[in-house]
Amino acid sequence: MPADRYHHGALRRAVLDAAVEAISESGPSALSLRDLARRAGVSHAGPAHHFGSKEGVFTALAAEGFTMLADDLEAVPNGSMAELGVAYVRFGLQHRAHFEVMFRPELYDAEDPSVAEPRERTWSGLSGSARLATTYADQVPPEVTELGAWALVHGFAMLAASGAIEADSPDEVSALVRGAASMMFREPNGATSPREH
Repeated sequence: MPADRYHHGALRRAVLDAAVEAISESGPSALSLRDLARRAGVSHAGPAHHFGSKEGVFTALAAEGFTMLADDLEAVPNGSMAELGVAYVRFGLQHRAHFEVMFRPELYDAEDPSVAEPRERTWSGLSGSARLATTYADQVPPEVTELGAWALVHGFAMLAASGAIEADSPDEVSALVRGAASMMFREPNGATSPREH
C-alpha cells in the first residue's frame, strides 16, 4: 500500500507491527522511527506524526501487551494459580517483543491510562488469586505472597524465552510451571499440593 494511502488505523497497525518485528530482531534499544517507517513502507514522518516519538511507540506496545495479557489471565477458569502461570508464560513466549517492552517502564509512559488500566487488571488477577490460593497464608505477608507469585511466573517466562529451561515443547514448560505453582498454591477446589501431605 503506498504511503499516502494509509488511513489512520492502518498506519498505526503497520507501525506497531514493524516495531514488533524490529524488537524481535534487535531488541528495543535499536528501534528507530526511521527504521519503522522503512519497514512499514510509509514516509519518514509517518511514525512521528502518529506516535510523536519512540516513547509513544513503546507506550502503545506496552498498552497492547498488557491488554492482551490481562485478557488471557481473565479467561483462566476459577483463578487457578497454576493455570494463570501457564497463561502468563505462554503469553511471554508468544509475544516476546511486547513482553520485552512491558516490563521496562523506562521506555514508555507508565502513567498513560492506556497502559495503567490493563496493567492493573493484570496485577489484580495475579495478586488476588495468589492471596486466596497460598499455602502459607499464616506465615507470609500478603504483599510477599503477591510478589512471590509474580516472580515465579515472570521468572519462568524469562527463562523459557531465553532458552535457559531445558524443555522440548511449550507443553513441557507448562508442566514445569504447574509443578512449581503446586508447591506454593492450592487449587481453587481446595485440593492441597503434594508438599502439604
